Amino acid sequence: MIEKLLQQGVFVVHALKGYEYHEKRLIDLFSQNNISFEFVTDGDPIYFTDQILKKYFVPNIQSILSEGVLSCTLNHIYCLEKIVERNLDYALVFENDPFFLGDFVTDLSKLANEIENLEAGFMISLENSTLRLPSYWDVKKNKHLYQASTCRMSGSYIIDRQGALAILNEIKINKCPTVIDGWHDQLIQQSVIKMFWAHPPLVEEGSHNGHLNATISTKPRSVFRRIAWASQKFYKLYIRRLFPTKYLIKTNTQIECNKQPANQSLQPLAVMETLEEF
Repeated sequence: MIEKLLQQGVFVVHALKGYEYHEKRLIDLFSQNNISFEFVTDGDPIYFTDQILKKYFVPNIQSILSEGVLSCTLNHIYCLEKIVERNLDYALVFENDPFFLGDFVTDLSKLANEIENLEAGFMISLENSTLRLPSYWDVKKNKHLYQASTCRMSGSYIIDRQGALAILNEIKINKCPTVIDGWHDQLIQQSVIKMFWAHPPLVEEGSHNGHLNATISTKPRSVFRRIAWASQKFYKLYIRRLFPTKYLIKTNTQIECNKQPANQSLQPLAVMETLEEF
């Protein structure tokens, strides 16, 4: 499954101009990992027409999104169409600034069995962009996928064919109203698609860690940004995970296991809930 995915179903949302360094870096990175991929650039602003924008977006979308953000979102939608047109079981979608956090192909292979056992109609976030992670108490041995109520941005994710179909059908009915990340969150909340987080994450976006600029990011490439990211990452990875996260969707079995005994003080739990937004 993973071999087929990496040879037939990898798409990179990209811009036609201004990101030549990113393009060369990706070609080298994916070549080193024996990954075949396709740049998706058909949503570039030079191709915008009223007909195209009306097909996919709400009428006032150009007053909501900047040209670059709109282009990026459209390219994500074009990735979905390619998945359906080519009858792919699964696809892997990147934006153009990924950094692998380990041996990507090996780490991805560890997810294969869980992916194949998921109910159709899902996305799997592979990245750490929001630094939202399962708490120490939520992580289970030999488990890598955790259902969540929100995405972690849209820089690196796996989506299955049914998930792509569900989103494209939503476009036919209601159109896309916002940037891709926010729209993914809306689709999750509306139960159009199910979201899972891969843990540990496999990918980090260069626009977040300070090593690269990106087509829609306002965060600059800088040493300061790298230091700030490293500090946030240390806190979220090693300290914040001591406390529960509200973003995971727990099964009935997990809820029963986590219930407090009737005679046990609830004070520690209350403290954790207070720190949830910290």
